[in-house]
Amino acid sequence: MPKPISLPRARWNKTAGLTLIELILTCGILLILSAAAIPMFRMTIQHRKEAELRYDWREMRNAIDRYKDDADKNLIRTEVGSQNYPPDLQTLVDGVSISAAGAGGISAAALATASSSPFGATGAPGLGQSGASGTAGGALSDLPNKVRYLRKIPVDPLTGKTEWGMRAVQDDADSTSWGGHNVFDVYSQSQATAIDGTKYSDW
Repeated sequence: MPKPISLPRARWNKTAGLTLIELILTCGILLILSAAAIPMFRMTIQHRKEAELRYDWREMRNAIDRYKDDADKNLIRTEVGSQNYPPDLQTLVDGVSISAAGAGGISAAALATASSSPFGATGAPGLGQSGASGTAGGALSDLPNKVRYLRKIPVDPLTGKTEWGMRAVQDDADSTSWGGHNVFDVYSQSQATAIDGTKYSDW
């Protein structure tokens, strides 16, 4: 019976050593690639959160502006001293009743102008579709009983909460405590730093 052919011990050790080196090099390359990919992945997530924050911030501020515009046109009854800003964010979600008495004090042309801008996030129709009649009575009959300016209070993508920092019109521009009574501005309560080096709370 012929003997099995075997490699010399020295040659076998050399082959095994090369395989181990290749394995170490492969693992090292994978570690380097992973170390480079993790920061890029985190940066992508941060970019996405910042985009969401800008969108939510813009939607809430637009809703506040639309509320004030309608209040300035006497379509909404507001508290004295509020300067026609909403009392809180929840009011924009719950909606407000349209004052027919206040609407009657403005012209049909003004009502038609008010009706030309829809309520953005809510998808609700404009305030007065005056139509071809051009009369104040016709415009008033088309006014909705209640108008909502936000579907819901958005979740801050940085804090994971629906709690936002708010400033009243009487507060300082850099105030971090809400004076109450009205909402003039909103900002994130996150103390983290944005990609551009600014504070999210300063946006």
